[in-house]
Amino acid sequence: MDLIKSLGSPWIAAVAALALAPFPGRAQWLDQPTPGIPRTADGKPDLNAPLPRTANGKPDLSGLWLPDGNVYSGNLIQDVKDEAIFRPEAEALYRKRVADFSRDSPHSRCLPEGPHQIFGTGGPDHSLYRMMQSPNVVAILFEGGGFRQVFLDGRNLPKDPSPTWNGYSIGHWDGDTLVVESNGFNDISWLDEAGHPHTEDLRITERFRRVDFGHMQFEITFDDPKVLVKPLTRSIDVKYAADTEMLEYVCNEDERDSAHYRGKTHEGLSVSVEILAKYVGTYASKDGTKLTIILAGGQLFLGTFPMAARSETVFESADSNVEFFMGPDGQVTHLIDRAVEGDERFDRNP
Repeated sequence: MDLIKSLGSPWIAAVAALALAPFPGRAQWLDQPTPGIPRTADGKPDLNAPLPRTANGKPDLSGLWLPDGNVYSGNLIQDVKDEAIFRPEAEALYRKRVADFSRDSPHSRCLPEGPHQIFGTGGPDHSLYRMMQSPNVVAILFEGGGFRQVFLDGRNLPKDPSPTWNGYSIGHWDGDTLVVESNGFNDISWLDEAGHPHTEDLRITERFRRVDFGHMQFEITFDDPKVLVKPLTRSIDVKYAADTEMLEYVCNEDERDSAHYRGKTHEGLSVSVEILAKYVGTYASKDGTKLTIILAGGQLFLGTFPMAARSETVFESADSNVEFFMGPDGQVTHLIDRAVEGDERFDRNP
């Protein structure tokens, strides 16, 4: 668990999410060589090989892809410094979800992930998706079982769409970049696992650019005037996932049991930004495991997951408490991670 934290994994989302995560039995085809792809002299996939193209000359986006890092699936604004992104009402709803340990998240109820799944939400080790391309439609299949259709046949977005989890998507080519526009999302889904909200007015623009065989640049812009102060754009790198396959990922939530996994933090406690800023940094345990503490928008994060204050030095995350300790000079020296597995000390790096 602590190793996952050190990677800033968005899968530290909620106690419910941890309890409900499915674990596949015997994984099939995970070492099956991908046929027909370029390889180096030693037989390894040649990710730097030239960009493949379709018969009509367009870049071929087909293949199995793995987003790099997935940090934005966990929290869209974890790297934003002192900049207002969300309107006050949306920020208040987000902080309420943090205090509730995201107990009402779609994931904890086994509902579809919604618009942020393109960042990768298939599991702690695999967040793969497959793109399948034809002249008139691009299909995107997600490891979690969902799918999207991007129509390239010239149709327009619906003017009064019936809201859905994945919305409605149309695309066109801008040179070698596939530009995708989407609308019609319901407001039940979240923009990320941390709990940032959106409304049914959400519009999304995505740009897929495959630069060579094994690398693709992905950019996504969220535009929702009722929630966002201005459009929010995020970019990640995506790599071709060769010689592997997607695993079946099924949520087995039982509504009768889910309430037992739902926690709630202490409400009403606010800690000044000046105090929170003292805790920012990287901390390491004796075995080299690292935890990263981030401050963004007045909110303290452990990796990508928000933390709620119990006191000026003790903070709750989904599966543990973190307590900070200071020396005589008032500088933070270390933290204690009070996890289910036991307490562990992490010294602050210089």
